[in-house]
Amino acid sequence: MKKTELRNMLEQVASGALSIDDAVLKLKAAPFNDLGFAKTDTHRAIRQGVAEVIYGEGKTPEQIEHIASDLLANGQKTVIITRLNAEKAAEIKKNIDIVYYEIARIGVAGEIPEPDTKGCIVIATGGTSDIQVAEEAATTALLLGNRVTRLYDIGVSGIHRLLSFKEELMSARVVVAAAGMEGALASVIGGLVDCPVIAVPTSVGYGASFGGITALLSMLNSCASGVSVVNIDNGFGAGYLASMINRMGE
Repeated sequence: MKKTELRNMLEQVASGALSIDDAVLKLKAAPFNDLGFAKTDTHRAIRQGVAEVIYGEGKTPEQIEHIASDLLANGQKTVIITRLNAEKAAEIKKNIDIVYYEIARIGVAGEIPEPDTKGCIVIATGGTSDIQVAEEAATTALLLGNRVTRLYDIGVSGIHRLLSFKEELMSARVVVAAAGMEGALASVIGGLVDCPVIAVPTSVGYGASFGGITALLSMLNSCASGVSVVNIDNGFGAGYLASMINRMGE
């Protein structure tokens, strides 16, 4: 139940169109539904403004189907499924109509919202190898109703590429910078823009990158003010946080 739906229900109670007992029954069902193997959080949109998202890794296609179906049946308009591989997506499509974003490894059931924000989120990558993580962030932000601009392969090894997009970067409300290797991209962007920068260390790099730990530590030690860091390869977390920041500016 979204905040608008809760307000509509209360207005119905006030007008007499809905009885108090029926309203209480709806609210009792709001917190979660127990499916045995999962407890769907139907109350999350009221608490957080964004409905529950399904983490697909480690779940069977059948479990994902049941969770998504329950959320849709309880009024959730859009169900996002992250870390969903192509094989699981194909199995789920046999029973539920989903749109699958292969590079981002995200599936979505229900409605795909149109952007409803004025502010823009810029998603930047150091290299082409970082695009999978960046697409997880970009697709998440888009499915949460944000406008997104992608600037891929603008890493510091060719700094002129980044500088050619100064206008896009400086007009953003928030920038997500995904980079592996030494993770310098976030610091460079942080020194150019006046908006928050969300750094995403990726697991891209040779041996001493330690699967993204080097980029993570580099980003955590950034001297550029306004740079925050999410976990290694956590494109979803970056896209979600960017959406929250963008909407606070509306």
